[in-house]
Amino acid sequence: MTVYLVGAGPGDPGLVTVRGAEALARADVVVFDRLAPPALLDLAPAGAELVSAAKAPGHAELTQDEINALLVERGRTGLSVVRLKGGDPFVFGRGGEEAEALAAAGVNFEVVPGITSAIGAPAYAGIPVTHRGVSTHFTVVTGHEDPAKAARSVDWNALARAGGTLVILMGAGTIGEIADRLVEGGLAPTTPVAAVRNGTRADQRTVRGTLGTIAAAGVRAPSAIVVGDVAALDLTWFEARPLFGRSVLVTRAREQASELRARLETLGAEVVELPAITVEAIDVTLPPLEDYSWLVFTSANGVTSFFVRGLEPVGLDARALARVRVAVIGPGTEQSLRARGIRADLVPQRAVAESLLDAFPEPAAHGERVLLARAERGRDVLPDGLTQRGYTVDVLPVYRTAPVPADPELLARVRGGGVDAIAFTSSSTVDNLCDALGAAPDPQPTVVSIGPATSHTARRRGLRVDVEAEPHSIDGLVAALLGVLGVGRTMTA
Repeated sequence: MTVYLVGAGPGDPGLVTVRGAEALARADVVVFDRLAPPALLDLAPAGAELVSAAKAPGHAELTQDEINALLVERGRTGLSVVRLKGGDPFVFGRGGEEAEALAAAGVNFEVVPGITSAIGAPAYAGIPVTHRGVSTHFTVVTGHEDPAKAARSVDWNALARAGGTLVILMGAGTIGEIADRLVEGGLAPTTPVAAVRNGTRADQRTVRGTLGTIAAAGVRAPSAIVVGDVAALDLTWFEARPLFGRSVLVTRAREQASELRARLETLGAEVVELPAITVEAIDVTLPPLEDYSWLVFTSANGVTSFFVRGLEPVGLDARALARVRVAVIGPGTEQSLRARGIRADLVPQRAVAESLLDAFPEPAAHGERVLLARAERGRDVLPDGLTQRGYTVDVLPVYRTAPVPADPELLARVRGGGVDAIAFTSSSTVDNLCDALGAAPDPQPTVVSIGPATSHTARRRGLRVDVEAEPHSIDGLVAALLGVLGVGRTMTA
């Protein structure tokens, strides 16, 4: 097998290459760096061995020699090994040393380039490292070396004379000395400088100044520091997004959270995933559908579980519903049904059982039958109300929700009010998150609920509901979050 030296990119997991994602998808072992995006680990198979090689200033879980030895040892076993490195493996990533060790040991390896932070971070800050009429070339250099020491491998005077754009990586701690050296080398103290911290990540921050002011601007690691006239260009797009700088806790089941997460991240939010529940489909034996006048779905989970665990195993498809009228609660449920080629006959104005009950027609005959596909545990408003109206209601549990063990660090963050908002998508997510927290967060973040039933549960659990989505769907939830959190943020030194 092969050891893949994969560049993870500067931080945004969406910047990993297709080749890198493919290598992760079939990895038996992933050895990952501190700066590699954690979300990329989700691309690895569930049974893959995950080994942290985190290195930070003054601390290392594994030394470079130990990492080299680990890659050789795992590579010799015939396993597929991914060495996941922040940025590009061969740009200040010590990937060359790892490749040398593998080559010396006779272990097959492949280098999968990544987007270096030297280009990616400035681009996300709206700074082109080259620009017609401004800069025709750029130089990338490490700032990790102390500019004040007697013997230096970096000639700052020569770099000052080289012109073009200078990009300094790992230079936050020495930027004052570097600026002095560049001025001594001939650059004007008014030369523009921009330092992009955590470039391409949700917590990216750009500090702008000049060689004369940047030392006092509070530049923090990890930063890509751009020196030159292009640093005065401000084509801001990433930090100008409406939810940039805001954090949203998503409590939806992990298997359902991808759409909401993607929508919020596109708007600039940091999405903190703390799944409060998992959805488990129940194997069911369907009764003869021709015996029913109505089939009712109360959630998108019910639709999915009904089709995946219900119709397919017994060889049925959507044509089995040809003579059955279908009612749903909520636009999300309606959309899930439409995705399977079925149009709902009845959708109430409000996404609650009471609204569907009000909209339901009187039975054509006493005892007309209704099949209610729902969660194993649910409110009895609908079956009780339809029964009182003269229907015969059969409840068919097609899925159940179960609590998910929560990450203690994330729980501590939420308890301390460390997120700006919590988005609740169902009553079960409210109950399970509150059970995990043990007490209401202090201070409480903004709480956004997807609908009336969820809001009722949140208030019952002692939470203040700030906004309720309208319509009661993911679209409505995103719009509600935009309404209460929508901001942009940038800083100038």
